[in-house]
Amino acid sequence: MAENARHKAGRATRSAVLGEAYVARSDAGRSDFNADFLDFITEGAWGAVWSRPGLTKRERSLITIALLATLGHHEEVAMHVRASANTGASAEDIKEALLHVAVYAGVPAANQAVKIAEQTLNEMAAEAGEESRS
Repeated sequence: MAENARHKAGRATRSAVLGEAYVARSDAGRSDFNADFLDFITEGAWGAVWSRPGLTKRERSLITIALLATLGHHEEVAMHVRASANTGASAEDIKEALLHVAVYAGVPAANQAVKIAEQTLNEMAAEAGEESRS
């Protein structure tokens, strides 16, 4: 696929949020089967939505974590908690977003997401040689 402006913007935003290493791993797994899907999310999610000027990356990060928690997408919750290191969302911000999930989407969804977020934040702190962020 020829890279258009939205794809370029999406790729840059995706790399800024998820990190160059994550995008490189994703690119390494590109196949004939998943190429159209990868192009779709790069242009649609990252180029058309995440690249818009209306919200900061921090705000989009918190909204994304809350939505993923609500829907029970646990691996994606962990991935976006990791991405919070690149978006400016703090552990405190994530905690507050997950409290909203508990009120508006239910305690079971928030309960699991809190566990995932705390574990992920602790892993990130350990990788950085710091004390627990949570």
